[in-house]
Amino acid sequence: MTTQHAFVAQEYGGRAPDYVTSAVHSAGGDLDQVEEAVRGLSTARVLDLGCGGGHVSYRAAPHVAEVIACDITQAMLDAVAATAAERGLSNIAVRQAAAEQLPFPAASFDVVLCRFTAHHWQDLEAGLREARRVLKPGGRGVFIDTVAPADRVLDSHLQAIELLRDASHVRNYSTAELVSALSRAGFAVEGITMRRLRMEFSVWTARTRTPASHADAIRSLQERAPAVVRESFAVGPDGSFDLDAATLMTVAS
Repeated sequence: MTTQHAFVAQEYGGRAPDYVTSAVHSAGGDLDQVEEAVRGLSTARVLDLGCGGGHVSYRAAPHVAEVIACDITQAMLDAVAATAAERGLSNIAVRQAAAEQLPFPAASFDVVLCRFTAHHWQDLEAGLREARRVLKPGGRGVFIDTVAPADRVLDSHLQAIELLRDASHVRNYSTAELVSALSRAGFAVEGITMRRLRMEFSVWTARTRTPASHADAIRSLQERAPAVVRESFAVGPDGSFDLDAATLMTVAS
């Protein structure tokens, strides 16, 4: 693995149980949307790309023939395999790989699902091209991620606190950037659903085991930020804030 890939795997190796139980990751309207997208596809083979705690896999598995949960972190995959077994989801298999180097033949999946992972990828464009390569022509892709504001002042603030919180963070992209990148990779975006997520500061930093000094730096940035930043992110007295997320429904063109 390249340096960034190895670093992400190292950073998330000890966090797997936290992501399996995370309320933000295990529930939400976006997961309902994913489940609805695969409902009735009883013969479909699905790739959960960057599966993390496996919540997309758990929701998709009852409706499809097979789910391959793919992640760069082996500990995450071990947690997903164990949880799938506990839930009786025998059609979930796990595979370790980076998004930019998928070990699957071309056109081997009917659906690619990708949630809250692209902001960790070393190369967004390469990862999306790989997602398109392994998807059958006309296949469906659902890409979900937290997104950056288009305003550069707001964007700079978000990238700064994300990096302080998690050293493996690469970038939150704007919705427009994601749409453009998906188009270049060979996906046609058919619909976008925006949601606001409330990040509870203590939970948000505990999940990534953020050092206390970095958490203090984030709070300092929030307190010293201009009013437009504090208002746009709805920063609370304890540092909790709102974050935008986009669900992009696509088809392989």
